[in-house]
Amino acid sequence: METIVLNAEVREETGKSKVKPLRKKGVIPAVMYRDGKESINLSVDKSDLFDVLHTTAGANVLVTLKIKGDKKKKDRICIIKEVQKNPLKEDIIHVDFNEISLTEKIKVKVPVRTRGDAEGVVKDGGVLDLVLWEVEVECLPTDIPGKIEVEISHIKIGDAVYVKDLKVPEGVRVLSDPELTVLTVMMPAKEELPEAVAPEGIEEPEVISKGKKEEEEIPEEEEKPEKGESPSKGEKKE
Repeated sequence: METIVLNAEVREETGKSKVKPLRKKGVIPAVMYRDGKESINLSVDKSDLFDVLHTTAGANVLVTLKIKGDKKKKDRICIIKEVQKNPLKEDIIHVDFNEISLTEKIKVKVPVRTRGDAEGVVKDGGVLDLVLWEVEVECLPTDIPGKIEVEISHIKIGDAVYVKDLKVPEGVRVLSDPELTVLTVMMPAKEELPEAVAPEGIEEPEVISKGKKEEEEIPEEEEKPEKGESPSKGEKKE
């Protein structure tokens, strides 16, 4: 892996109130940590730091710090330990470097990237779930891979790729649990339609059973002849 040069200066200002004016000038406060030795406060140009952070090596880029005011007057080989950002503006407000030796192995985290289109997604409508975005590896600084690629064109629904399946360059040892799932292809979840519910306030119509037929008409009683009336024809006189 190639290194990228970054100019820096020894920083005398410390504390929030004193480093704030530096940021307004486009200068980012930094610290370089050294194994078993005292750390050094630095400042770097914001635009130069931006270029360093956006190389193909990503966060694992090797940085050659040329420090103005360094008593030993030598280049320092470092990796980026941490980048702090303003949570609201996403602006870089501080960066930490770790000085390293090119002849000693170090532990770093490397991003996992996919290559190709999974068969289970393209043909069967499955969903690719990338579970593990990075893995920890150990290697010499010059052997740090920028990423670990996973070929997924043959992956079908129900298939999975584990850490133990990853292919890494020679000289790189994966430290993450070999049984961890890196990715899988699953069937899409079916949406359950909610049951239809009658709107409140509307009652179902009451079913009334059909009653009996109307009562039969009661025949009227035959009127009796009033006194004095002659009996009808055919009736005998008493």
